[in-house]
Amino acid sequence: MNPASSIEHPRSETDYVGEVHIPCGKLYGVQSVRGMDNLTVSTQTVGHYEEFIRAFAHVKWAAALANRDGGIIPANVCEAIAQACSELVAGRFRDSLIVDLMEGSGGTSTNMNFNEVIANRAQQILGHPAGSYDVVHPNDHVNRSQSTNDTYPSAQKIATYEMLAPLLDALAGLAASFDAKAQEFADVLHLGRTCLQDAQPMRLGQVFEGYAALSHRLHAELQAVRGKLLTLPLGGTAIGTGFGAPAGYRAAVYAHLGRLTGTGYTAPDNPFDAMQNMDTFSRVSAELRTCATALAKIAGDLTLLSSGPVGGLAELRLPEAQAGSSIMPGKVNPVLPMAMIQLSFAVVGNDVAVAQAVQYGQLEINHFEPVVAARVFDSIHLLRHGIARFNARCVAGIAADRARNERHLLESMAVATALVPRLGYAQVSRLARQSVAERRPLVDILDASGILPRKDTLEAIARASVPAF
Repeated sequence: MNPASSIEHPRSETDYVGEVHIPCGKLYGVQSVRGMDNLTVSTQTVGHYEEFIRAFAHVKWAAALANRDGGIIPANVCEAIAQACSELVAGRFRDSLIVDLMEGSGGTSTNMNFNEVIANRAQQILGHPAGSYDVVHPNDHVNRSQSTNDTYPSAQKIATYEMLAPLLDALAGLAASFDAKAQEFADVLHLGRTCLQDAQPMRLGQVFEGYAALSHRLHAELQAVRGKLLTLPLGGTAIGTGFGAPAGYRAAVYAHLGRLTGTGYTAPDNPFDAMQNMDTFSRVSAELRTCATALAKIAGDLTLLSSGPVGGLAELRLPEAQAGSSIMPGKVNPVLPMAMIQLSFAVVGNDVAVAQAVQYGQLEINHFEPVVAARVFDSIHLLRHGIARFNARCVAGIAADRARNERHLLESMAVATALVPRLGYAQVSRLARQSVAERRPLVDILDASGILPRKDTLEAIARASVPAF
């Protein structure tokens, strides 16, 4: 049967709880339907993320090749499974991946959804009807030498590893934008603030140097934790003993997986640890949370520094993205920084869910892998797209109001700190009190009194904003 055919009568399959009718043109089977009926709770299926589809298909593909090498399945069955997997990798049959991403079967329904789709497509390739399983069986062939307990977390790690690549690219782009702004604003005098109060002179470029350094560090830390995803539990089968997989299978499956994906995935040092524990995902999720909250801090800074344009600081001008009000004409809000802050809330919540799921694994496996997958995938998606938009539509177009930056500095008491080395703490304190009492800038008092010409004061301020190291 061709999956694109329009045969009117549905395919029927039977299991121990009764008959299930499956529409012609769909490649899922009875176990997938049971999983969908019993466990659909969210709006996303296992077919939602293309990286997860590719990861599962590559695992099944590599397993088939390893089973062929060991003489466990016939060569023609292996070839049909491989072709079916390659078609999944290419994006076909996503509408047959119907199990909910958040299904609560510990991944069994997800694994069987892939097994059934691959088996039915392999049946078709070999000239047999879908659903008969007389030549290619979901369990006996597609799932041979595997269990849900090693295939699901392996696919989960592979998908996460792949998803992190474009997020890392987005972070690198953001860091480059901050580097460029640091250079652009290198000579702009700026009022540094602590506790939202005037503090010390600095350069606006130094503010952006800090943002750039943070972004580079976030990139490096995320890159490092990504490497921890290269160790897979594949070959451990149900609990880590490898029971159900023949001798030589584990070495073969990793060799084939490496060739298929182009990535050097490896077996764990201890297979029982790999099956029992999901602490790697705690670390991945924690880095995603750190990334989100750190960038939210920067977004908050940009919101403050661009506030106004009359009643706020207005030292930065952000690109105008859209109207800010349905009732106040001309109002423009910092919607891109606001979006970064908002998505950080969601990523923090996702991290809490991951921590809970990792904690509540029991004995030989963790059966809460689906919620970990769903939350980690969501965090990566939010950050990848949020950072890309934040960078392209906000950071890259930031402009500085040089005059306003310098005026805020020169009219503030932060000038006093720069003058202490030259005039001494006591005299500067007295002049500072005079400045407050008379509501006159300290620079003007120094110049008018002859204590220090304005030019010399500006030079002292400029020197104070240059690092002493």
